[in-house]
Amino acid sequence: MASRFVVGIDLGTTNSALAFVDTGAGKDPAVTPFAIPQVVGQGVVEERPLLPSFLYLPGEGEQPAGALKLPWDAKRDYCVGEFARAFGSQVPTRLVASGKSWLCHSGVDRKAAILPQKAPETGRKVSPVEASVRYMKHLAEAWNYAVAKDVEANRLEAQDIVLTVPASFDAAARDLTIEAARTAGFEHLTLLEEPQAAFYAWLDRCGDDWRKQVNVGDLVLVSDVGGGTTDFTLIEVGEEGGNLSLTRLAVGDHLLLGGDNMDLTLAYYVAQILAKNGTKLDGNQMTQLTYACRNAKEQLLADAKLATAPVTVLGKGRSLVGGTIKYDLSRADVEKVLVDGFFPDCPRDAEPSRAAAAGLQELGLPYVADAGITKHLAQFLQRQAEALASREAPAGGKKKKGGAEASALPAAVLFNGGVFKADPLRNRFLGVLGSWAKGAKTDPARELSGADLDLAVARGAAYYGLVKRGKGVRIRGGTARAYYIGVATNMPAVPGFAPPVKALCVAPFGMEEGTETDIPGYEVGVRTGTEAEFRFLGSTVRREDAAGTVVEDWDGQIDELSPVRTTLEAKGGTTGVVPVHLHTKVTPVGQLELWLMTRDAKQKWKLEFNVREGK
Repeated sequence: MASRFVVGIDLGTTNSALAFVDTGAGKDPAVTPFAIPQVVGQGVVEERPLLPSFLYLPGEGEQPAGALKLPWDAKRDYCVGEFARAFGSQVPTRLVASGKSWLCHSGVDRKAAILPQKAPETGRKVSPVEASVRYMKHLAEAWNYAVAKDVEANRLEAQDIVLTVPASFDAAARDLTIEAARTAGFEHLTLLEEPQAAFYAWLDRCGDDWRKQVNVGDLVLVSDVGGGTTDFTLIEVGEEGGNLSLTRLAVGDHLLLGGDNMDLTLAYYVAQILAKNGTKLDGNQMTQLTYACRNAKEQLLADAKLATAPVTVLGKGRSLVGGTIKYDLSRADVEKVLVDGFFPDCPRDAEPSRAAAAGLQELGLPYVADAGITKHLAQFLQRQAEALASREAPAGGKKKKGGAEASALPAAVLFNGGVFKADPLRNRFLGVLGSWAKGAKTDPARELSGADLDLAVARGAAYYGLVKRGKGVRIRGGTARAYYIGVATNMPAVPGFAPPVKALCVAPFGMEEGTETDIPGYEVGVRTGTEAEFRFLGSTVRREDAAGTVVEDWDGQIDELSPVRTTLEAKGGTTGVVPVHLHTKVTPVGQLELWLMTRDAKQKWKLEFNVREGK
């Protein structure tokens, strides 16, 4: 039986949000944001549209009794949300931030208690997975308190939930997100890519008028710059039976680049000004300054009437003599730093720079080396142009002007993410696209109006919950990349050279949720009884490879993903090489499963994506 509510959850790097549709509220129920109760001050609970994705783990005696209590938990000894962000920024060794970025960091054990990163060994710590669990549990507890207090069937755990993830999340990060959601109690779950969710929100807000803003053959670029990641997605407008149709054609690579980088850049900008005036900050104060710049940036972007926002850092002394350090961050400062630093004017064939790898470096998040979002966009569109140039225009669409050079240039742009509240950032982004279009002799991209930059992802996820029930407009998508497994070539040993690895396609691009495919025609040998490494690969540009396709020369088009190291136990505990064929499933939730099956089907092994690489 379908649940009464369909719920969309945006588990964001900086903020999380929840929206829902009450299907029992009439013929055409609307998508409604949920106001989230949370601690906003010591002993003060208020509802807010967003739940800041921050977890504060206070030390013993750091907060007065009852300071963190919630209506549903009077003895809460940690805090999620607004107060966690505000007070935790003053004690950064007790504040978990950017948990979602850590969740997709393959270089650490994401199930180990490693956050806060700089907390002392004796301090309280949680894993990236546990941080995500606590954010989702807070949403569940808040919902159950407000909506399901007297109706057990209305509990959030009993509803159909659509949980969003970055389009660039790999299979391991998706699996971890699902694991966290299951731990939080969510069983009726579906994953949805965030850029698609933003587009669904736009469809919902526009109603039937969305058809007036796009044409058959248009490529729509969803540019989603969040707190921790930048995601690019191309959606094509087609026509079927006289009606417009939508297909997600491409997603960009995983880019750990977003609001966190911008906040740090603003902090360095302010620190340089303070240093010139004789005030130098230590490491702890720089962390405080980064959080303070984030708050100031958000205030300025949210209110166009504000000219400045205060930035405050505690002095080094504990007494009043230590004082505080203050600076008024101006709108002009923010726009100058962000426009020039993150949206540089660059040519259509630009490529982001890659810094030389240092022999020793601090452990932390693997941020991209080049902060130029427009450079990453140029590389994304250039790669997609090669894949799209040979395609025919969709039925009913006109051939695009500009030929191959313009094949991946978008006709329209949908922005998502709070940074795009600033007109100069959107204008620079569109200006760069316009210069590329001029060079390719095609029309410049236009901005799609009606975007909700703060709540779009949660709202769109809730709308997609209706789409799954047969209402609304669906975007065809499936898997965001083609998946492959590496197969070592059988050849005599050659000193100094490893056997070449072929890429065997196990899941074609766009494989739909709830489907599976068998690859019986390509038999391989799998080693049992001893640990072996299985190399997983993926491609966002090879759209024509069917399951079973073998690619020998794949460099530049297929990328390495996280490998799987495991021991496959055979019946009887035997050790050796067993002939198997492969079987792939994409579950209704959106998980990718790869099974190895013997000829007689009496033994099979499921390859689990490795999520403990850093152990």
